[in-house]
Amino acid sequence: MNSRKFPSEPRRIFPAAKAPSQQPSRILVVDVTSPSWASTCSVLSEALENVLCLACGLAGPCRVPLLSLYVVQPQQECLLPFTQVKENFARIQACVSELRLLPAEGCFPQGGNGVVQAVQDGLQQFKQYSRHTAAGGSTNSSVEITILTSQPSREMVKQLEKKLQDVDLVSLRRIQVIEVLKRDFLEPEDVEQCVPAEEPSSDMAILGMDIEVQTVEDNVISLEMLFKTWLHDHGTEREQLHLLLPSGGFGHAAAPKNTLMCLKCDLQERLLDPALLSGPADGTGRAADPSCPWHVAAWPSTALHKLRVLKALKSEGVCESVLYGLPFIIKPTSCWQLDWDELETNQHSFHALCHSLLKRKWMLLARHEPQNTGPNWNVVVHPYYVIVPSDSATLLVKAVAIRELLLPSAFPALLAEHPEQVRGPIESALNNLEVEVAYNPLHLKSNLYKYLKSSLYKHPHRQQPQPREQRPERHQPRQPQSRAKAAVAPLLMAPSPLQTFRPAAAARRGSWEGSLLPKE
Repeated sequence: MNSRKFPSEPRRIFPAAKAPSQQPSRILVVDVTSPSWASTCSVLSEALENVLCLACGLAGPCRVPLLSLYVVQPQQECLLPFTQVKENFARIQACVSELRLLPAEGCFPQGGNGVVQAVQDGLQQFKQYSRHTAAGGSTNSSVEITILTSQPSREMVKQLEKKLQDVDLVSLRRIQVIEVLKRDFLEPEDVEQCVPAEEPSSDMAILGMDIEVQTVEDNVISLEMLFKTWLHDHGTEREQLHLLLPSGGFGHAAAPKNTLMCLKCDLQERLLDPALLSGPADGTGRAADPSCPWHVAAWPSTALHKLRVLKALKSEGVCESVLYGLPFIIKPTSCWQLDWDELETNQHSFHALCHSLLKRKWMLLARHEPQNTGPNWNVVVHPYYVIVPSDSATLLVKAVAIRELLLPSAFPALLAEHPEQVRGPIESALNNLEVEVAYNPLHLKSNLYKYLKSSLYKHPHRQQPQPREQRPERHQPRQPQSRAKAAVAPLLMAPSPLQTFRPAAAARRGSWEGSLLPKE
């Protein structure tokens, strides 16, 4: 997946960025006016449903708190008003089922400002929803918009720049314009895409936000990975990890040994913890305890972690059997509270560390420093970690065994000679195996998605989408309505999945009638 960002003003000056750390709400705008929508529909629906069943099934705080879905055909239509994702999988699944039915209703002409109108209505919907729920103690104050389209992305960016100048964007954190392309239209992976540098337009300066343009392949795995970025921790108000190294400097004056160099970093999950998916089907199982000394980070990261580097290790001298737990990726921080000079210096220092470790073929042994050194802490447990370099600008951190946890094991030496009647069948069996150059986890499936969907869907009878003859024709104009009533989604709270709910189209008609917005 190729991506590039259009430069804009620093995000740290935005009011939305100063809100408490939390996951942003999501608005997904799907442009179905492309002739290729018939082939994109099935893979998009499957990828979206797979990721949302993960979001519903994971224990702990919901990683996608609110979701709204628009389709553009060419006029915008809200298939899913803002809905709390957790414990509402049945409603979300009904929305995805309706999305799957769109190709059967024919292609729609391109043109118009349906995408821009959907963005405007989504922002208005979020503003009204936030105002409505603020009295109940909800503090969700930011939203990200993802636009899926087959139209040229640069043209859409120009439309967004032009139409959003006078719109209140305080709560908007980012807009992603995802251009979905078939493999035949993508550049080869080994050819670096060269994008000429452009001066930021005045419109972008007025927006004061990021519009990120990406291209993604038209298949389930690529779209699934795109939606899985929603599951990462998106808090940027502070760094998550301090990597403490012995101080180094140039010149004859050596720094004192007790002086430490601090690299400010962020932590990112490499894998979802399977233990978070083994709880009750409603996703209310208890998440990992962040106070446990054996966890360097729990999602979301609630405390600043400190790893003090004690010594270097030769890469070939670390046995895999003494490494345990889930790995985390270390990156230079993107905390908005740091000034640009400090961010740049910190990033260059981090890259230099990665390069030097890779060149020397070293790992680092680090000790987790206690977060609380008050008088109540009589005994402090010190977990240890190894930090592994790679050929990218990231490091991998993984827990390493200590004396108290290690069990005795016997490792008998291999016999030098083996009887031919034993070795022959073994060699023959190995020769029959297919050999892969590298392991690719994307080639393996465990039916986890099917298991989660069946356990999350609590209705005794699965809701069936309406047949075409019972559904209103989408390409026929509806009765004239107030734009505020028809375009902006209602503010009613999402019903419980245990309740019987109406098909999505009928639900939207009823919700418009009960909208809390004033009539024009």
